[in-house]
Amino acid sequence: MTPAPRAIALVKLSALGDVVHATPVVEALADAFPAARLTWIVERRAAALLQDHPRLSDVVTIDTRAWRRVHTPSAARALARTLGELRGRLRAARFDVALDLQGLVKSGIVTAATGAPLRIGFAAGYRRERLNGLFTNRHVSPPPSARHVVDQYLALLEPLGVTAPRVVFRLPARDAAESRVEELFTGAGLKPHGRLVVLNPGAGKPAKRWPVERFAELAARLAGEANARVLVLWGPGEQTAARAIAEAPGSVLAPPTDLDTLVAIVRRASIVVAADTGPLHVAAAVGVSCVGLYGPTSAARNGPYGAGHRTLSATDGRMTSIEVGAVLTAVRELLGP
Repeated sequence: MTPAPRAIALVKLSALGDVVHATPVVEALADAFPAARLTWIVERRAAALLQDHPRLSDVVTIDTRAWRRVHTPSAARALARTLGELRGRLRAARFDVALDLQGLVKSGIVTAATGAPLRIGFAAGYRRERLNGLFTNRHVSPPPSARHVVDQYLALLEPLGVTAPRVVFRLPARDAAESRVEELFTGAGLKPHGRLVVLNPGAGKPAKRWPVERFAELAARLAGEANARVLVLWGPGEQTAARAIAEAPGSVLAPPTDLDTLVAIVRRASIVVAADTGPLHVAAAVGVSCVGLYGPTSAARNGPYGAGHRTLSATDGRMTSIEVGAVLTAVRELLGP
């Protein structure tokens, strides 16, 4: 009988939505191996979602963007020292198992750096980069039933004897962020879950963004036809677009948000409307109903996870093909009378 692992590394570096989707793996491992030390290796910008997680022993943060900014000998030497320190820290943890949940060359390098004798990753066809398979030694093909990426991540646990695990999301609720959001809601006259629709117009790639003018029309119609209040989220470089949307009657522009504040805001929403992007998946993870807008990406694989959501997919892959009326109908169905 194979002994239970004592130390397991999870490698899921980014992005926000992908990290959210991978968090049920922590719960499944902790349930199956309660004595094991679980360590997550993640990019610095997504680490706030994992800090103080009660079922993680450690969170190791890295910055692979800095790896790509090496243009001088001194920078190369500094990077070599950083990578050496990272490798030393990972080897000192004496991992039995490492899980590469990302499927990229860079995540494969990190997985190999753990020194774990068992390094589990995706089989060909599921890796995002073909050469990733060089760094793992057990390759898993998720079953056909695992259409959603959450279920595909959980399928990587099969070599450890973990099958059909419960799916649990756990995201932080931090007092400082909760207080900031309470002040925001009080000042704006917003009532948590009181027919509050949160709109997130941003997305990491332009092809995934729904047009700003359609978000603006949706905001106006939500106030006039659904008796709803609207709160508009925005990230770096998105304030101008968000401000234009928030000009609709009954709408409020959110303040700048860090990850803790983002979680606190979406917890209070009745509905979140967004493209395939991090805030949508945060909302689904904390149990808020979502309307997801999909063009070039697959709603079956990347849609809001679980029941009680709606997705609208453009048959031609173009976000401009999604009409405001269809989105409004989906929101009203979820809001109820």
